This record gives sequence, C-alpha cells and structure tokens, in this order.
Amino acid sequence: MPKQSGQHESLGHTNPKLKMGVGGSAPTAKSMGNDDEAENKAKAARGAIFLGIVVVAYLLFLIFTGQMIEFIAALGSVDLGWVALACLCFVSYFVFGVMAYAIAVYIDHDSPVGIRDLISVEASGIFFGNLTPMMAGAVPSQIVRLTRTGLDVGEASATQFTRFIMFQFGVVLFAAIMLVAKLGFFFDTYGDIVMINVIVFGVHFLELAGLFIICLCPKFVMRVGNGFIRFSSKRGWLKNKEKWHDMVNVQVQEFSDAFMTAAKDLPSMGLTLLVTMLQLASFYMIPWFVLHAFGINADFLNCLAAGSMVQMVATAVPLPGGTGGTEGSFFMFYGGMFGAANASAGFIVWRLVTFFGPTFLAVPLLGMKSRNRSMSLYQRVQRIMRRLPGSKNKSTGAVGGVTFRPHRKK
Repeated sequence: MPKQSGQHESLGHTNPKLKMGVGGSAPTAKSMGNDDEAENKAKAARGAIFLGIVVVAYLLFLIFTGQMIEFIAALGSVDLGWVALACLCFVSYFVFGVMAYAIAVYIDHDSPVGIRDLISVEASGIFFGNLTPMMAGAVPSQIVRLTRTGLDVGEASATQFTRFIMFQFGVVLFAAIMLVAKLGFFFDTYGDIVMINVIVFGVHFLELAGLFIICLCPKFVMRVGNGFIRFSSKRGWLKNKEKWHDMVNVQVQEFSDAFMTAAKDLPSMGLTLLVTMLQLASFYMIPWFVLHAFGINADFLNCLAAGSMVQMVATAVPLPGGTGGTEGSFFMFYGGMFGAANASAGFIVWRLVTFFGPTFLAVPLLGMKSRNRSMSLYQRVQRIMRRLPGSKNKSTGAVGGVTFRPHRKK
C-alpha cells in the first residue's frame, strides 16, 4: 500500500539498480510490460486450449458412461433464480477485489490510478490467473496493468506484492477459522481423507510465512539468496547470475520497504483484510446457492467451510484452472450434498459461475482505463465530501489541503 504523501516515496522510489538491466541497459516499463504481457498471453492461450480439451473429454465421459441423459435432466430442473444469485455472489467477489486495491490507492494522495484502472487490474488477475497453472499469470499481468496507469515498475510491483500478501493472509486465516469451527464435521462426514486438506493448508501457511520473512527480514533473505546463487553458479546451474542477484539484492528490499510502510498504517491494513475476507466469503458461498438451484437444502456454514477447502486444493494443482484437483475436491465435499443424480450437473453450473463465465466476461474489462488523471482517487473523494452539506472547506483550488495537479509519469 502506498505511503500517505504527495510523492511515491515508499513505492515510488525505485532503486537505480532496479532500472538497470543485465549488461547495463535500462529497459523501460513499457518494454518490460510488453514482454511480460506477451509471455502471459502465450501461457493463457495454452491454458485455454488445455481447458477446451478437458471440457470435451468430460462430455465424452458422460456419453460413454451413459450419464448424459441424467445430466441433461438435472440441468433442465435448475432454478435460474438461484443461479442468478450465485452469479451475484461472484460480482460481489469482483467488487470487493477492486475495493481492496482502492484502499491502497486512496492512501496515496497523489496516485494516478483510478477506479476504471483497478477494474482492469482485477479483471486481468481473473483472466490470466484462470488460464495459467496455479494462477501464476495473475500477478505479472496485474503489474503490467498498473504500470500503464503511470506507475513505474517498482511502484507497481510493490503495490501488487503487498496486495498479494494480504490476499494470501486472508485465504489462510479464512481456512484456519473454518478448520477450527468445522474440523469435527469434516472428519465425521469425509473421514481421514480430510488430512489432505490439512496438509495443503500447512503448505499455504508455510508459503505465507515465507512471504512475511521476506518482508520482515530482508537482510537475512539476501544473505541466504546470495549464498545459494554463489553455490549454484559454481556448479553451472544458473545461466543468468546478474538477473538473480538483481532479484535478491534489489527487489527483496523493495518489497520489504513497501510492506513495512503499509504496516505502519494499521487501520488501512485491517480494512483491507476485512474486505479480503468478505471477498473470499462471497466466493465460498456460491455452492450453497447452486445447491438451492437444484432444490437441495444445505447448512450454510458447512457449505462455506467446504468451499474454502475446495479452493485450497484447487490452487495447489499445477494445471490451468486447477484441473483435477478442482473436480476431485468438489465431488468429495459436495458430492454427497448434491446426490448422485445432480452432482455432475451441479459441478458444471458451479464451474460456469466461478470459472468459465468470469474468464470470458473479464475480456472486455481488460482494456479499461481511467480517462482523467488530473486528480487522484483521494482528491476526488475529498471533493465529494467537500460538497456535502455542512462541509467547512468550500475552496475550489484545494481539497483537504491537497492542490489538484496531474501526476507526473516517471
């Protein structure tokens, strides 16, 4: 999250070393962004082809196993009103995602990023994340989108990294709450297979701990990283030693500085975490609405807990869309709720609402950009508040002591 100042001191000061490429060249944010975007698009294209093959294979499976008639009959009985509510839940998920970014942008009084920009950033994460293994394409694509608002690569990377940490913290915290609240239910209903989810939760927890170590102990991470680089270089394992040195010695410090600056504003961090938890809850409750679309009553909290477990397994599978893990975990946790006749149809409806539909609908949002960058989001909000009845500041040249001025691109 950016610092409260007129300058981008925390996220915007970019170490000169970060601007220098291998061999002393100085790549621009635009050229770096174009390369990253081209690579992301190639990965997304491969992911789309793979998922198309998976869908065809699934339909062939239904045909050859004689389940197609039951599948069509189950789909024909769906209550579209409940499906619409499930879609509304995903819209809430998207809106909360934009809000989480908006909090960071609002804190930086001089940020050039607008709401339309943030809509594009969130849509980019959904589109490229859904089509790449373990959602690996989400973060690079969002960094590229942020650089096109006027932020340099250092600013965009630090902003995205801080948002990523808060999201991961929300995922782990939500899963921990659900495991504690419903662990007995999981073991009584699903048996010892739930231990797989406990192990996956442990992996996510260690990943989060590693991120916090990077942020809180950058010097230690640099020493360990440089030692590993020297060890690997002597054995010829690394082809581009300077690139890895740059990542360890410069970017680790950049990310740590960004997070430590954001951590000083505890209210905003707490608000971001709250918004993230609401975002995750909006996503995890979708199966409850899908169950009602098939006329099935289910316990809301059980569905919410099962939803968090399904997504935790899905994100651990190194295939686009979590293919394999998503299907297996969904049928394990929701198969008994839907019943044999509705399980396949329920999975398809859930997948359409949470994956295929959002992936296609995100495409027209990728190119959105804010038109007027003469005022930051903070200044716009302050102007609205100034116009409210009872506001004391009626001046036209400043808002909250901040003079309107365009953000200077770096």
